[in-house]
Amino acid sequence: MTNAVPHESAIGNADVEAAYARWAPIYDLTFALVMRPGRVAAAAAADRPGGLVLDVGVGTGLELPLFDKATRLVGIDLSRPMLAKAHARVASKRLNQVEGLLVMDAMHLAFPDATFDAVVAPYVLTVVPDPRASLDEWARVVKPGGEIVLVNHVGAERGAVAAIEAWLGRRSASLGWHPQFPWAVIGDWIAARPGMTLAERRPLAPFGLFTLTRIKKAG
Repeated sequence: MTNAVPHESAIGNADVEAAYARWAPIYDLTFALVMRPGRVAAAAAADRPGGLVLDVGVGTGLELPLFDKATRLVGIDLSRPMLAKAHARVASKRLNQVEGLLVMDAMHLAFPDATFDAVVAPYVLTVVPDPRASLDEWARVVKPGGEIVLVNHVGAERGAVAAIEAWLGRRSASLGWHPQFPWAVIGDWIAARPGMTLAERRPLAPFGLFTLTRIKKAG
């Protein structure tokens, strides 16, 4: 298994912004149901009542109402059209625990070290151009003893699903994400950083299509 996202599937921030500007009007209708189990699991794992959580790739804010009212939240996203919908959701649902929704690059966070009690990033690692640089940044802004919580599709190694993912991978720039994403990207990143440990890895509904990963930062 390779530990690199295939070269032909490389995408940049401009591709992501363009893709999610297209997705924004229909994102909730298209993805809300299939991704809800992952968002529920991510919010439950990252919830820190009384603490501060960074929601990376907050998008339209679908997981924000799933957090405890006592958990303070800051959401970031690269897509302004998606954030506009998140602002509307925060206002309509009176999510007063949301302290900010900011346009920001997940690979270059404008926060000091050790700011957050947890970082949650549902369905984000397959979107960012450089997953390892993103993980480095998320680890930087998490407090000692805190966690990075991921929900992600992990690519198949063989068979029909792997073939479909390879076909989709050649169209990743227009999709806005990497259909081919080996677990080794995450596993090797953890292994190379002594202060980070894998706390949990488990498949999620539907059909184990997505994986919940919890990464603990040494206290």
